[in-house]
Amino acid sequence: MKVAGFTIARNVIKYDYPIVEAISSILPLCDEMVVAVGKSEDDTLSLIQSIPSEKIRIIQTVWDDSVRAGGRTFALETDKALRAVSADVTWCFYIQADEVLHEQYYPAVQQAMKRFESDTSVEGLLFNYKHFYGSYDYVGESWRWYQREIRVVRNLPSVFSYRDAQGFRKRPNEKLRVKLIDAFIYHYGWVKDPRKMQEKITGWSKFYQTDEWIDQNLAAANEFDYSLIDSLERFNGTHPLVMEGRIQRKNWSFDHDISRKRYSLRERVKRLISSLVGYRIGEYKNYRIT
Repeated sequence: MKVAGFTIARNVIKYDYPIVEAISSILPLCDEMVVAVGKSEDDTLSLIQSIPSEKIRIIQTVWDDSVRAGGRTFALETDKALRAVSADVTWCFYIQADEVLHEQYYPAVQQAMKRFESDTSVEGLLFNYKHFYGSYDYVGESWRWYQREIRVVRNLPSVFSYRDAQGFRKRPNEKLRVKLIDAFIYHYGWVKDPRKMQEKITGWSKFYQTDEWIDQNLAAANEFDYSLIDSLERFNGTHPLVMEGRIQRKNWSFDHDISRKRYSLRERVKRLISSLVGYRIGEYKNYRIT
């Protein structure tokens, strides 16, 4: 069994993405690691080249910034990385630039890949998620955060990155058949210095919104206001070892009253119904659990 990691990177220094930590977190599970590095305004390419691993293979790309339909550019770039994976690979492990796999989950991932290696009815592995917000001490608790997503896919020509690269499907447009495994992806996309967070949101929005919308809604703000979040809970676990240095370098403060809940009316209704029927109502599921 051969495993390939793959990801995309562009302007990761400018927007302070933990891309080195993301790649490093899955390298022990991979035989090769494909990184599609887009032409950047910073030294992203040099940063990826500095990671000390012979497993890493870089392909250089140019992003189409004119595509603004729902973040489609992210999926197009992800497909470039996926297609560059070696033909003899069985499983492809996708990690985004702000995601990290905790080393405590290595055995669960390895066991699942080995167990389903020959079972072609299993087209992917589904991971649970923890979405950190504001600082490394809080995680999102409301239903605005997705609970699970596919991060390991079988190396099939029919598999493609879906929508804005949140997950995967297979042609023509079918959900993958997946197994849910006992492992979490730690998502750190909402943990940054408030100034860097605002810069990231402005830059990221260019792949979803018009320039006019950005000027009207984002241009005036210098810092991101973390206090507007609806609901958080304290994180009492441990962070991946590869994140230790970044956590120690944190240079801003964020504190939150976890008793404060600002659920939307829609979520309050969903929570009420779900408490009666025993499962989450209206959850987005881009997969078929088998």
